[in-house]
Amino acid sequence: QLQLVESGGGLVQPGGSLRLSCTASVFTIDYYAIGWFRQAPVKEREGVSCITSSGGSTNAYDSVKGRFTISRDNAKNTVYLQMNSLKPEDTAVYYCAAGWPSACTYYSGSNLKDYFGSWGQGTQVTVSS
Repeated sequence: QLQLVESGGGLVQPGGSLRLSCTASVFTIDYYAIGWFRQAPVKEREGVSCITSSGGSTNAYDSVKGRFTISRDNAKNTVYLQMNSLKPEDTAVYYCAAGWPSACTYYSGSNLKDYFGSWGQGTQVTVSS
């Protein structure tokens, strides 16, 4: 089945930037919607942003709009999350996940695993001085 690996996390200062990558193997991502999610300690996992299989439509939480940008490069089998103007409250483990082409409709809802069936192992993002 589809395998996903996140990379690009690390420690950055407030106001800094990171670019996360989600690379797939076994299958191509061409026909999957890909979402980015995050989970901070003692908090539930939440949707951050999502991109459709066509790449023509994206979604994002209001808290990250204008700061985070999701994109995909099917030739590299990779989806990116460019994160700018990072804040301490962005600190979390960030996960990417693949779902049905229409899964982005549900990226911010509950029961995420009902719509996104393949998940990466996560990459830690820490925003601190």
